[in-house]
Amino acid sequence: MSISALSVLVVEDHGFQRRMALRLLAELGIDRLLEAADGASALRLLRAQAQPPDVVMVDLDMPGMDGIEFIDHLAREQLARSILVVSALDAALLHTVQTMARACGLRVLDAVPKPLTKAKLFEALSTLGQTKASVEETPPDEIAPAELRQALTNGDIVPWFQPQVELSNGRVVGVEALARWCHGDGRVILPQYFMPVLEGEGLLDELTERMLAQACRWKREWDRDGLRLKLSVNVSASTLDDAGAADRYQRIVREAGVDAGEVVLELTESSLMADAARGLGVLARLRLKGFGLSIDDFGTGWSSLSQLSQVPFTELKIDQEFVAGACQQPRKRAVVEASLDLARKLGLDAVAEGVETIEDWQMLADLGCAIAQGRLIGDAVPGEELPAMLGRWRRPEY
Repeated sequence: MSISALSVLVVEDHGFQRRMALRLLAELGIDRLLEAADGASALRLLRAQAQPPDVVMVDLDMPGMDGIEFIDHLAREQLARSILVVSALDAALLHTVQTMARACGLRVLDAVPKPLTKAKLFEALSTLGQTKASVEETPPDEIAPAELRQALTNGDIVPWFQPQVELSNGRVVGVEALARWCHGDGRVILPQYFMPVLEGEGLLDELTERMLAQACRWKREWDRDGLRLKLSVNVSASTLDDAGAADRYQRIVREAGVDAGEVVLELTESSLMADAARGLGVLARLRLKGFGLSIDDFGTGWSSLSQLSQVPFTELKIDQEFVAGACQQPRKRAVVEASLDLARKLGLDAVAEGVETIEDWQMLADLGCAIAQGRLIGDAVPGEELPAMLGRWRRPEY
């Protein structure tokens, strides 16, 4: 979708600044424009629309209903596809608002400081405008548990693979397996839409084992073709309550002909151990069998240092929330730098997620990060498409 094809609602109480925003958007070729002078009138306008606009631009400091309260309404009523925060307030507050909005399920393009310019708007909207039009971005209708259970049984939920490359030379060193539901009607459904249903049905462990088995089979095929890559697979938190998980995972990789030392199991930082002693025992046994252990989404939970001090992790993944835009935001950059320093002192490999721009890449290289992953390198693709994708990445003209 090009920028000119977007629809945008501008919510700004200051008349001159609202007109200026509309003028700048028009100069970018956007003609589907709506405007509102306050949060309450914007909500009425949005509720009357047949479809939500692509972008809602919202000022934070507005009388009556402020921008933060307005964003909360947008999230609860699903009235926006994405938001763009515009404000003259300090960067720390803008970062907090972005984090809050994402936690509420909204897609946040950026926080643009005032005064607005055409260049600032173009850069922020390009994030959305350059996104491939895909059924993946469209939330499906309510998913029936029985349909999802059948999809899992039929093998319709499969791993796609996103490459990980060395920042020093661009060499591809690994892939992360990411679950995709290839629906019978041709849609490809992202995990944020079906994972909660799987969790509610108690099927996350079954999904984990299926993803591990299928990903290992793909790895073995790539190995035979001379494409040697480390494989990262996400595991569910409930694994930590299962004393037999380490033996099952070892059996799965052995049956696929893969060495456990080439497989990294990723656990999100927010994973909670219902039984800490048993959880630590499972993780220790996984390391004993040769698996790498990665703490995923580092910095987004509340127990990072405690977990790092207790668990035999081999890798730290810096969450894309901190990587995206860190080259322009000193506070984000400080978090990335501190995370990398901690990884070095603990002897952990460091992987930065969400690398989308050359500026992100250069910042991470300057800070000494080893490995990058994100759209700049490539989106996740089916296993059969990975070699061709990596071939395009390796060519200088890519």
